[in-house]
Amino acid sequence: MTGHNGAPDMDGERPIDPDALENLIEEIPALIAIRAFAADAARTSWFKNVGASFSQELIDNAERFLDELGFPEITLAKIESWSDAVTAAESLDWNDPAWEAEEQLTAGLTEQALDVISEEALSVALSLVQARVGKGLFDHVADSAALWDENDEQIINAAAGAALRASHQAALVLCAEAAPAHPLAIKFQLFKSGHWPIGIAGSSFNLF
Repeated sequence: MTGHNGAPDMDGERPIDPDALENLIEEIPALIAIRAFAADAARTSWFKNVGASFSQELIDNAERFLDELGFPEITLAKIESWSDAVTAAESLDWNDPAWEAEEQLTAGLTEQALDVISEEALSVALSLVQARVGKGLFDHVADSAALWDENDEQIINAAAGAALRASHQAALVLCAEAAPAHPLAIKFQLFKSGHWPIGIAGSSFNLF
């Protein structure tokens, strides 16, 4: 069987679109970067430092996150235990301005990413991150919580979901070729430090 131009079609399949192939090749560097990001994130010891004292670097990053997010007046509040983390997580208001700011940033990054790579490539990239990071994430959270005799599956799922969401957002930062100082990139670094940035409630940024 031959194609319209006389060239043979392998096993009757449509010939490869040269333009589509070229676009894929152009997106390979971005996908390679995402693969490296996903592998690094998967190696993270999630929640290993919850309850531990805050280093100056952690404090600085938390303050940078608040500044870049647009809430410099918010103060950092240290959560002392998993039970306190449960209370703090349950007090979050999903209609809060800080949450809305994160949602708008996430949407903006998605639009920017689609200016850099195709929708298909972005979908592949984000799926890869979710699969690689999510694979052992629940176990990391469960192991950390078990050290505090905490086995509430609901809060473990909430913590794992928050970390997975932060990984998704950080991947968008990378795909969009945004600045490393983007607030959602900084938030991901807070997670990578082994802590749980639970979120802003009232005038406090709760960090476990």
